[in-house]
Amino acid sequence: MTPDFLTGAVSLVVFVFSVVVHENAHGIAAEHFGDTTARDMGRITMNPLPHLDPVGSVLLPIAAFISGLPFLGWAKPVPVDPANLRNPVVHNAYVAAAGPASNFLLAFAASLLWIVVGVAFKYVPGLAENGQRSFLFFNTLCNSMITLNCVLAIFNLLPIPPLDGHWIMMRYLPPGPREALRSVGRWGFFILIALLWTGMLWRIIGPPLALVVGGYHSLVTTAIRAF
Repeated sequence: MTPDFLTGAVSLVVFVFSVVVHENAHGIAAEHFGDTTARDMGRITMNPLPHLDPVGSVLLPIAAFISGLPFLGWAKPVPVDPANLRNPVVHNAYVAAAGPASNFLLAFAASLLWIVVGVAFKYVPGLAENGQRSFLFFNTLCNSMITLNCVLAIFNLLPIPPLDGHWIMMRYLPPGPREALRSVGRWGFFILIALLWTGMLWRIIGPPLALVVGGYHSLVTTAIRAF
């Protein structure tokens, strides 16, 4: 198995797992604040099938796997009825934020696992002489968990409908701009496709992505060296 194939295969599995966790986080948060729609419709489940979107969860990830391009996509949104939330405006923003928060937590959990294994086996990721090649699969798994979850989190925080970021922004906008943003909703998907097609999307999320992923990697290497 070549390293490129291994990276692609691991990334595909990590991507599906991560988007499922992301959508479950939305559903669990909504239930916590009073809306049981996701639970009633069977969407709070780790079974990936109810969450898969034909384009965002299947076609784009497979295309990325085949082409070697960065993974990006989305799952079928968990249904949330804001009218059932105890405080619709505030709690809807919290429900939206739960998805990206879950991805940042998964990246942090992968970092901790990497640190524990690195300390236990006395190797620093990135240094072949310290056992890097012996841990190829494990390194690929942890790196994919960190990178892909940061991609999902930062991508979903963009204030473009229907991404989570636009629901969070709605919480803080005055009525006029809020309605203006809501009116853009029907064009949101086409805006995202245009950004992806032109490469502008990666120019937008690239700098914060590099900063956050670099932070996680620095945490791992610094912690392992400290022990």
